Amino acid sequence: MSSIFSKIVDGEIPSYIIAEDEHYFAFLDINPLHEGHTLVIPKKEVDYIFDISTEEYKGLWAFAQKVAHAIGKAIPCKRVGVAVLGLEVPHAHIHLIPINQVSDIDFSRPKLKFPDEEFARIADKIRKEL
Repeated sequence: MSSIFSKIVDGEIPSYIIAEDEHYFAFLDINPLHEGHTLVIPKKEVDYIFDISTEEYKGLWAFAQKVAHAIGKAIPCKRVGVAVLGLEVPHAHIHLIPINQVSDIDFSRPKLKFPDEEFARIADKIRKEL
């Protein structure tokens, strides 16, 4: 059974795509902690990030780095924080979250809600910085 992220990659579930190449995919988190909160995943479904081959792991982080730089240019913040939790979806993923203070990356905080038009605007703003 495919994870929700594999269904997003396959286009079965709509998403706000930030970037994609042959092996990796980045899209806005629909339950964000901050405007611009993005998920970066390998297209190949692997549950645990440390089970990814060394080559794919390095590629995933290089792809995430490009996306993080674009987020940092598009969304006002001090840094783009990184989190790898791996418990909520059985598909390895990296959270890239614009932050201004440590508490901005606290996953117990209430998630933000944006209308579809706002998600689309945010995604476009980040894509323009790639």
